Amino acid sequence: MTPNTARRRETSRRAILTAAFDLLQEIGYAKVSIEGIAARAGVGKQTIYRWWPSKGAVIFDAFLMLSEATEGGPPTLPDTGDLAADLTVVLRATVEEMNDPRYEQPMRALATEIALDPELAAAYAERLDGPLKEAKRERLRSAQQAGQLADDIDLDVAVDLIWGPLFSRWLQRSGPLTAEYADLVVTTALDGLRPRRPA
Repeated sequence: MTPNTARRRETSRRAILTAAFDLLQEIGYAKVSIEGIAARAGVGKQTIYRWWPSKGAVIFDAFLMLSEATEGGPPTLPDTGDLAADLTVVLRATVEEMNDPRYEQPMRALATEIALDPELAAAYAERLDGPLKEAKRERLRSAQQAGQLADDIDLDVAVDLIWGPLFSRWLQRSGPLTAEYADLVVTTALDGLRPRRPA
């Protein structure tokens, strides 16, 4: 592939992903089609199908493009030595992202497609969810080494306990997703559910 060909291909790819993302905001996921994305991007449908097997796969890459532009580099969590403070910062940021109109449509579209498409679910686990979970495990592992968490806890279960409630409330719209709720999740996850013993 020549440099000019590679540049044209990357330009077309970004035009397609930008078109998909813009259409999500304008008309909603249900009305977005490969035909509509192609028309907006100024490419043929076959160009899209050559690179992506489905609408869901296009939306996933559009979401990744947005995430990369916003974050840059591999995911990491703050590690100030204060686990509760760090988790509070991260969960509050997660709440803000979930409530951000730029992210909500693509995230809900992805959640729908992932539930129906095993191949897309595998790609999501490998390219986005996997690296994010490892960053979360690494922060909890650091807390274990500092004596802030029990040595024998399952880090995967701990990640689910801390971040799962936010996703569940957001996905099901079962209650307000606020900074206060994020703070309660951190407190409950770290303090546990058992009554405290008297000193």
